[in-house]
Amino acid sequence: MAKAKRAKHVVPVQPHKFTKRFSLVDVVVRKEKRFLYFIAFSFLLAGIVYPYPGIAMWVGFAFAAYSAIANDSIQTIGTFIVANEEKPWYWQWLFMGLIFLGTVAFSWYTFNGDVTYQRLATPGLNVAPTSFVYLQLASPIVLLLLTRFKIPVSTTFMLLNVFSASSGTVVGMVSKSLMGYAVSFVVALVIYLLLTKVIKRFIKGKANMFWVVAQWLISGFLWYIWLAQDLANVAVYLPRNLSVWQFAAFAGFIFMLLGFLFYKRGEKIQHVVNEKSEVRDVRSAAIIDLVYGIILYYFKELNNIPMSTTWVFVGLLAGRELGMHIQSHDKSVKYIKTFRLIGKDILSVTIGLVISVILAIAINPVMQKEVMDFLFK
Repeated sequence: MAKAKRAKHVVPVQPHKFTKRFSLVDVVVRKEKRFLYFIAFSFLLAGIVYPYPGIAMWVGFAFAAYSAIANDSIQTIGTFIVANEEKPWYWQWLFMGLIFLGTVAFSWYTFNGDVTYQRLATPGLNVAPTSFVYLQLASPIVLLLLTRFKIPVSTTFMLLNVFSASSGTVVGMVSKSLMGYAVSFVVALVIYLLLTKVIKRFIKGKANMFWVVAQWLISGFLWYIWLAQDLANVAVYLPRNLSVWQFAAFAGFIFMLLGFLFYKRGEKIQHVVNEKSEVRDVRSAAIIDLVYGIILYYFKELNNIPMSTTWVFVGLLAGRELGMHIQSHDKSVKYIKTFRLIGKDILSVTIGLVISVILAIAINPVMQKEVMDFLFK
C-alpha cells in the first residue's frame, strides 16, 4: 500500500509593495483608459498645429476653456451643483449659461472687443501672441490631467504665466494671489468663529424657498465676478479684440461646454468641494458663495492684475473649516482632519504654481535671462 503523501504546507506569498503600487497604477490606467487616449491625442494635436498660429490659437483656446472652467468649477458652480443635486441639470445650465453670455457680451461691447474686462491689458500680456511654442498649447492639457486627478491648481498661473513676457507681471500675480489667500482665510475664520452657532441654527430642517432663491442669485453674482476675473486665462490665446464672428465662436463654445459640465455634474475635481463640511445645504452654500463673491469683487476693483481665484477659494474653505472645527466639541479628531484637508489643498495649489513657473521659464527667453541674471550676479 502506497504511503500517503504528506500535504505540503504552502506559505502564502505576500505581495511586494512595488507590486501593490503597480497594481494600483494599472487599475487607474484601466479606469481612465479613454481619458488617457484623449490626452495622448491632445498632445499629438498640439504638436501638429502649433506652427500654424491661425489654427493653434483656437485649439489652445478650446483646451484652455475646458481645463480652466473644469478645474475652477469647484470655486463657482461647485457649491451650486452640490446644493442643487435634485434640480434638473439643464435648468442650472441655462441659468449660469445666460449669465455667462451676458457677462462676456457686456465686456465685448464696452471694451471694444475685449472679453476679459481688460485683465489682459496688463503689461506683458497686452499683446496677443502671433506665434506659439509647443508648451503653450501643452500647458492646458497638463491642467486637464491634473483636474482629472482632483488636484485644484491655479489656472491663472498655469495658463497666463506661459504667455507673460515680464517677470514683474508674474510676481504681481503671485503677490496678489497670496494676499487673496490670506484675506479670504482670515475673513472666513473670523466669520465662522463668531457665527458658527448662528449659522447652524439657520441650516436646521428643510430650507424654505427664500434660501433656494437666495442661493441661486448669490451663485449667479459669484459666477459673474469669477468670469470677470478668470476669462483672461481662456482668452489669452486669442486676439485681444475679437470680431463679431470670433466673439460668436468664443461665447458659443464655452456656452456648450458649460452644458456638458452641468450634465456631468462637474468634473472629478468636484470631490474637493464634496468632502467639505455641510456644503450640500443651500443655506450653507449661499453663505460660502456670498463671502467668496464679495472678496473677489474687492480684488476685481483693486487693480487689473490677474490673480489666482483658486488660492482665494482654497483660503476661504480652509478658514471656514478651521473656524467651524474650533467651535465644535469633538476637537481631538477634527483638528487632525481639518489640518490634513488644509495641507492637502495648499500642496495642490503649490504644485500648480511650481509647474507653471517652470513652464514659464522654459518658454519665455525674457524670463530665462532674468533668472540667469539673478543666479549669476
